[in-house]
Amino acid sequence: MSLLAGASGFSFESWRPGFYPAGTRSADFLAFYSRQLPTVELNSTFYRLPQAPQFERWAAPVPDGFRFAVKAPRRISVWGRLEEAPEFCARVRALGDRLGPLLVRLHDDRKRDDGLLRGLLEGLDEDLWVAFDLRHPSWDGVEALLEGRAAVRVNQMESAAPFRYLRLREPPYDDVALRGWAQRLAPLLGEGIAVHCYFRHEAEPTAPAYAQRLLELTGERA
Repeated sequence: MSLLAGASGFSFESWRPGFYPAGTRSADFLAFYSRQLPTVELNSTFYRLPQAPQFERWAAPVPDGFRFAVKAPRRISVWGRLEEAPEFCARVRALGDRLGPLLVRLHDDRKRDDGLLRGLLEGLDEDLWVAFDLRHPSWDGVEALLEGRAAVRVNQMESAAPFRYLRLREPPYDDVALRGWAQRLAPLLGEGIAVHCYFRHEAEPTAPAYAQRLLELTGERA
């Protein structure tokens, strides 16, 4: 287990040039990205759940060991259509061994609802890793409901789960800040915890640069 750091998305024309070499076709973005970084967070799935063949196409050009974190559709996480969770799980499995954690992002103003959380846990396949992005302060202390599942709260460092999920959304991150994160993550990595870390997309290709530097600082990238 190791640090998998990447960006929230990859298909940004404004990253060419800068991250993507000049002349790179948008159809080749993912193949290039996956040679530079070990993971990406798919956010387009929040707005529309693709059919399984699209997940297969995403999986095809990436190397062994690459992982996709997949954001659950808002129909499930925001609109509460929990009956659609099994179909979501079935489709993302088309990624095969490239499938990483699922991200369930609730609306910022959504207050704590233990029934909703239990419904989500019941609807999502138990063998899949799930990270819940719960931002309203009323959710504080909900971690006990996640025990016994491979589930974590986003940016929560303490957990019995075999992974952690970080979403770093407040750029810029200078070298001092990234060194601080590397130091915080070192004990988890030393314990064999898989850490997935995603930097927010900006118009400039800052997110992949931050991810690459964090991998260097933790010894995960030469």
